[in-house]
Amino acid sequence: MNRRSLPVAAAFAATTALLLTACGSGGDSPKDNDKIAGADQNETGSASPSTSASDTVTRPDLTLPGDIKETFQGWKTGDATKDTILADAGHAQTAVTYAVVKGDPKSEALSFYQAGSALPGSQDWVNTIVDSGSTFTGAVRYFSPKLEVFGKQSAGLSYCADESKAFNKNRKTQKVDRTPANDDSYVLYSTRLEKNDKGIWQTSKLVSERGNKICTP
Repeated sequence: MNRRSLPVAAAFAATTALLLTACGSGGDSPKDNDKIAGADQNETGSASPSTSASDTVTRPDLTLPGDIKETFQGWKTGDATKDTILADAGHAQTAVTYAVVKGDPKSEALSFYQAGSALPGSQDWVNTIVDSGSTFTGAVRYFSPKLEVFGKQSAGLSYCADESKAFNKNRKTQKVDRTPANDDSYVLYSTRLEKNDKGIWQTSKLVSERGNKICTP
């Protein structure tokens, strides 16, 4: 294994031998309503994504164990629509973490916050991690979000993940693999979100890249 491959930072991406690779949007030609956002925004502020107060949809549990911490830095804009989109994008990321922790590739949380090509990619990735006997521990920071709202039903979001303080853990023995961090500890995500009939902004497509200079310190 070429350093850790954390469930929390590998959402929606395909995997080979537990190493994260880019997961594209298939052969579709990009259109205005089928964009994936860029990732050149500087980080501003710190906040965790939260569901809109007016949202009455019953959502699945995403409570993580005490040894796992996710921080979403700069994920609130003050604009209600944008903050709702950012919140659901954050929940989609946490849903992958939750599925790995629970050892459940078919977790309700995954299908609630993901759709399109993102969902089967995430399910396959979680299954690979679970089959390997791994989970993880530690903290991951998501930062530098750049959101583009394409219309009432679609948006694009890019963001970075800092995995330098998170580590693989053997599910059975609880032994932690504290591999030193390097550039691959930082991941660039570019996603597309689509609003479903319940008003949830589901992540439907994603491209990811480890060690991208946009995200490395």
